This record gives sequence, structure tokens and C-alpha cells, in this order.
Amino acid sequence: MTKLSETLRKRGLVFQHSSERLEEITDGPKRTVYLGVDPTADSIHVGNLAAYMLLRRFAEDGHKVILLVGGGTGMIGDPKPDVERPLLDPETIQKRVEKLKEQTEKIFGGIEVQIVNNADWLEQLGLIEFLRDTGKYFTVNTLVKKEAISARMKSEEGISFTEFSYPLLQAYDFWHLFKERGCDVQIGGSDQWGNIVAGVDLIRRKENAAVYALTIPIITDGATGKKFGKSENNAIWLDPKMTSPYAFYQFWLNTSDESVNDYLKLFTTLSDVEVDAVTELHKRDARERHGQRTLAREVTALVHGEDEASRAEQVTGVLFGDTGIGSLDAAGLETLRTAAPVCEVKSNTPVVDVLTASQLANSKTIARRFITERAVILNDELVVDADRKISTKDFSNGVALLKRGKKNVCVLTLA
Repeated sequence: MTKLSETLRKRGLVFQHSSERLEEITDGPKRTVYLGVDPTADSIHVGNLAAYMLLRRFAEDGHKVILLVGGGTGMIGDPKPDVERPLLDPETIQKRVEKLKEQTEKIFGGIEVQIVNNADWLEQLGLIEFLRDTGKYFTVNTLVKKEAISARMKSEEGISFTEFSYPLLQAYDFWHLFKERGCDVQIGGSDQWGNIVAGVDLIRRKENAAVYALTIPIITDGATGKKFGKSENNAIWLDPKMTSPYAFYQFWLNTSDESVNDYLKLFTTLSDVEVDAVTELHKRDARERHGQRTLAREVTALVHGEDEASRAEQVTGVLFGDTGIGSLDAAGLETLRTAAPVCEVKSNTPVVDVLTASQLANSKTIARRFITERAVILNDELVVDADRKISTKDFSNGVALLKRGKKNVCVLTLA
């Protein structure tokens, strides 16, 4: 049986750990491991997903795992290097906490994960008690060396005492979970290393006990070197109302060839043998994008379920492949409406006019040339007659699909 340390290294999920050897954390007695996430938005984004997959790997190996949602720390805000976070009202935080819980349960797919809210204990914490029993174990000298705090102290804006105190609160969370639930490992992104180690130090000093920190590396695009998780400067969210399952699928489908193997290891539950097989098929003919299609299907199914993954795959095939529009059910057709440009047309309108109205052709002359060159497809039918007109029979559930070549498409709706 493969050791967890070997799995995590092979999957690219290890960056820093507080023990001399990773095996001390992963391969000995079963531990209780936690990951913390603050409700800074209604959803996590794909940049957070690797840490969730690390937590899931621990759970699959038989360790107890905890997802801490920061209903308390979210009212303070982890210091950013450049600007103070806006304070959120309790109602907004609570709504976000519930949404993050729902997303976590989907990602874990029935695997047991304890979900806790640190507001349950931080809101009961007295100021004097906190300063005496936690604050005395920290020096200002140490805190100001932390990267985000240091950057803010050098800026004109500076940093409020509110955010300056954040590392103490995160350390207190670790101590609380250690005392109440026997938690002895905290994981997170590499940008959280300082905050996580603060908890390790607090427990060592306060309880004379050894606990551990483990972080994942910063994930980048192998082709561009840019930080993973952004698409045209917009985050890709796990909430389907913020990023549709189709757009989510497309994000993964557009993964570079240089990154696809790494992302299959990081973000899917495929076995090593399955990942190797997919990678080999991809190497044989990268133009088929077998790796990207497998990655997109697997991650979309993990986050949104098998039905949404299949629907996104089918719609992609209709828009950019050889799949006919007749293969789509009502839900698929509705997805199609949101996945491509839409043009409203009246029945009995010439296809030539529709090509120009939908901007698939710049003029009627060019539109006729496209038809002559056999480059225009209406639904599953090649348009060969320049005088062809749109009729109500061309629409299924009020939707038709007009293509010019492989890449240029437009969804037609009846006026």
C-alpha cells in the first residue's frame, strides 16, 4: 500500500512542513488535521481547491479531518499585503459560512469531514483572558516580521490593530482544536505558513506539546508562470451562480499542455495509474486534448456533480465538436443559451441575413461566400442553398444553433 507521504509528494501537494521529515506527520499514528477558510466571499475559488484536496487525501488515508470556517476570524480579516479588508456584518458572514459548508460537503463526496465555525468559541472569548493567556506568548518583534504585516507597516496606510491581531486568533483556533478535538496538524496554502506556525509555537509553549504544520505550494500555470486560479483577471468560483458549471468546465478544458498532468494529480481523485494512462494518451496526440477533457470532466463532476459535468461536456461537443444539437435535453439546451452569443431572429428570415445579424459574417456578400464554401451549418444540417430561410421547424425548445466553421457559433432564439 502506498504511504500517504509518497502520495502527497507525487501529487505535488507538499511545500513546507514543520517536522524534519514529512513521514512523521503522515505515516505514523492517525492524526486529526484541520484546514481553515474565512468567508471572504460567498464561495471558494479554484485557487483554494488544492488545499481541500490535500485535506481529502488525509481523510482517505484514515485520518480525522476538520474544515474550520472562520465565522469569527472573518469579522477581523487576515492581513493583505496591500490594503485593509472591509469589515463584514454578521449576517453576511453567517450566510457565507453556510454556503462554504455546502461546498465542502460536495467536494468530499460523502467522506466524513467535521465542519466547525470558530465564531462558536471566539465570540465567547474575553479580552483580558485572551491577552493574558494567549497574547503573552507572542512578541511584537515576531509579528512585525510576518510578510503581510511587514508590507503594510511600510505602506502609507499602515495596519490596524484589528488585523495586526489576526495571527493570534488563528493560533488560538489551533490551540482550541488541539484541546477540544485532539487536533495536531494544520494545513493550508504557503501564504499561511506564518499564521500556522504561530499556532504550532503557541501549543508548544502553552501545552509543552508537539503539533505540526504542512502547506501546499503556490500553483502556477506551466505555460505562463502566472498564479493559478484566474481567468482574464476574474476568479473561477465553485458556486454555480458565480461561475456556471459550463464556464467552470471550460476553465479546465483550456488548461495548457504544460500543466495538464500536474492538475490531474492535484485536482482529481483519479488513481496514479489512471493519471499516467491519460497523460500517455495525451502525449500521443495532444491535438485531441484528451488530458484537458478528462481533467475538465473529473473536476466539474467533483464540484458540481456528474449530471452537470456530462451536460457541460455535451454542450462543448455541440458548440465546438461534431455532436448534433439533437443530443441535448431541455437542460442542455438551456445551458447552450448561456454558453454562446445569442441572436434573436424571426421565422422566414434568410440565413444570409441571420449570418450578418449574428456577426458570423460582415456582409451578405461574405455570408453567401461562406455558404458556397460549405462553411455554414444550421443545427446538424450543412447549409448549401444561399436562399435558405429559417423556419420554426429549425428550433428545438425555442433554440437553434448556427455555425460558421468550427469555432464561430451563435445560438438563435425565435423572436
